[in-house]
Amino acid sequence: MKKDIIVPKVEGVYVAIVHEYNAIYKTDDWNAYIINDKDVNLDMVLIVTSGYSENKITATFRKKLEKLPAKSYAKIELMQEDLFALNNTFKVSFFEGNQMFDKTYLFRKNTVNLKALQTIPLMDVKGVLVK
Repeated sequence: MKKDIIVPKVEGVYVAIVHEYNAIYKTDDWNAYIINDKDVNLDMVLIVTSGYSENKITATFRKKLEKLPAKSYAKIELMQEDLFALNNTFKVSFFEGNQMFDKTYLFRKNTVNLKALQTIPLMDVKGVLVK
């Protein structure tokens, strides 16, 4: 029965869109990262991203990480600024021990911008964070 299914709450795992300098191309880029602020490793991390609005939808992007070590982060994807006019979702599933966790992170349209930058945990950069 549905009432018997226990859905554990995800804590200590975040998604951030970071504004950083790309030394190779000499540009300021926006990159999405997953952050594991927990004291344990995450296994089989699956990330599905997409953007949408009332009349537009992006392609779906999928990424898999075999392991995301404790107190670390990994780049998910480069993000074009045009995408910030859309709602952007990051559906994240992972195993912690033998238990599966799942959470959807939503960056609402027009919330990712230079005025919204804040310090990102574990990273020495500024960006927009969703917990």
